[in-house]
Amino acid sequence: MISRREFLATSGAALTFPAVGTAKLQENIPSSSGEKSAKLFLPEDDLNPATFDRMPLEWHKERTKILCRRLAEDGQVGILLTDRWNIIYFTGLWHTATERLLNVFIPTKTGDPVWFYAGIDRDSVKTWWFSEGEAYFDWPHAEGAFPNEGKVQMGPRVDLFEWVLKGLKKRGYGEKNLVADCELALSAQKKVASILGRGMASAEEQCMKMRMVKTVEELALTRRAYNYFNQMHAYARDMLLQHGTDLTDYDIASSATKFGTDLIMADVKRDGAPHTAVGIAISVRCRAGRSNAYPNPNQFLHNKVAKGQALQIEGSVNIAGCGGELYRAMFIHPLTDEMKKLWTVSRDCCLVQKEESVAGVTCATVAYKIHKYQVKNGVAANIYHRPAHGQGWEGHQPPYLSLGDNTMLEPGMFFSVEPGLYDAEHAIGSNFSDNFVIEPEGPARQMSRLPWTEEWCLIKL
Repeated sequence: MISRREFLATSGAALTFPAVGTAKLQENIPSSSGEKSAKLFLPEDDLNPATFDRMPLEWHKERTKILCRRLAEDGQVGILLTDRWNIIYFTGLWHTATERLLNVFIPTKTGDPVWFYAGIDRDSVKTWWFSEGEAYFDWPHAEGAFPNEGKVQMGPRVDLFEWVLKGLKKRGYGEKNLVADCELALSAQKKVASILGRGMASAEEQCMKMRMVKTVEELALTRRAYNYFNQMHAYARDMLLQHGTDLTDYDIASSATKFGTDLIMADVKRDGAPHTAVGIAISVRCRAGRSNAYPNPNQFLHNKVAKGQALQIEGSVNIAGCGGELYRAMFIHPLTDEMKKLWTVSRDCCLVQKEESVAGVTCATVAYKIHKYQVKNGVAANIYHRPAHGQGWEGHQPPYLSLGDNTMLEPGMFFSVEPGLYDAEHAIGSNFSDNFVIEPEGPARQMSRLPWTEEWCLIKL
């Protein structure tokens, strides 16, 4: 068995070098930290990683300006943002979503947000893009109760959505042409009509369309996230090669997550105050054995690594929301014919997705070609899901590489890469993922530098 001393020494290796670009990292990585596997990385391309840790406020203001211009062209006077991800995208305020209401109203004329927020968020709201707003104490809010102001009293419960609408009315937005960032429920529309004199249409599609097509800044920050992620996969693979059947899948996942966290956070500027180190998510998962035969296993993963089994190293990394998934489906020798076939068809479908994901074709067309390839190669019974989902700051987002999605691919759209195949009878499965970006011309760009080769994925211990 690997000793605790050896395990901790391996886990802590990330502290010995600065976290910078991929080439620089490879010069400094100790042999226990992914050096062997990193030699197999794909060559660098012409996309440079970002040097910033989050989108600057000016970026968010520019996105809001574009949204306001488009809404104003349709005669809209303002938009009420209710969705967490729309609020983050358009205002830049990273916040924790709970049952507490946080709404932002943006007048299309000025583009300056009006905040409606809980007292718990007062510091983060007022130290960001703040010109005006109103606060309630907490959810549920009692009328007139503000213990933070010395007003400790019980009272009738305030309908906070009505409170927001009354706030808009007193600012002169009654009877105006307003929209929300979602399709409001009938009960909510009745309140809007009662207080403001007319309903709110939905601008959900306009907001999502902007978030679906990534800017050059998002592309650069995503590449930075994947540069770290490459190293995390190399670390996990080297750990597997070095310690093999002494490990559990949990050992690999937890150690690689710590390695990646130390790697990334050594590079992120922060002082403990709000608005730095935001939108960071670092997670490596690993599953060994039978759990790979199911797309979404529902058990806790703590299984021994063994020869002759499937093993998947997977996870997601995001910096300020930018990043995505990176999976590699592995099989440990000795291999059966079923393993070889499942892995090969699954891998080849990833390459089909890359080549067929071209601007100007529909999502359904790409999905059709991948599914036809799977069926042609005799694995129809192993198909459980669509080939890919759109990738956004929230994770899954439209559009989807699915037979039912006729969205046209546009440059800047991000997609996962998941034409997975699963065989419960033989207790095996193979599901890759990555991030493919639709280019102005030609096939999609791959964001990671991990290869799709047998050398990387078919492991001999």
